[in-house]
Amino acid sequence: MGFRLLKIAAVYLLVGVSMGLYMGITHQFALHAHINLLGWASLALAGLIYVQFPQAAKTRLAQIHFWMHNVSLPVLMVALAFLLSGNEAFAPVVGIASIATATGLAIFVINICVNVPSAKQPVALSRASPTGALAK
Repeated sequence: MGFRLLKIAAVYLLVGVSMGLYMGITHQFALHAHINLLGWASLALAGLIYVQFPQAAKTRLAQIHFWMHNVSLPVLMVALAFLLSGNEAFAPVVGIASIATATGLAIFVINICVNVPSAKQPVALSRASPTGALAK
């Protein structure tokens, strides 16, 4: 799960940077910050957390978070683009997709609170490779 999130986060980074370049050329700055924060930064951090704490990555909560986030975020971005271009009919879609994205993130937080050891429990930090062996 962690490596899957890191890979999709990299895709969001590329999309966000591409959108940023386009917006810089056209002087219309509205969407790329959302895709970079909710796509690249949030999912990359979630991926790193899941790599470090694989017990959280193996849960049903992790699966729900992954799918809610990665289905609702593209819908949110497309609907927001239409809304910002003056199509008010997309306002409800933006609201629903925003709630779905936030719910996915809330599920991630619940998963972390339940399945990541507390500070009282010792945790051996490691750098895991994609094959599961420790990297040197």
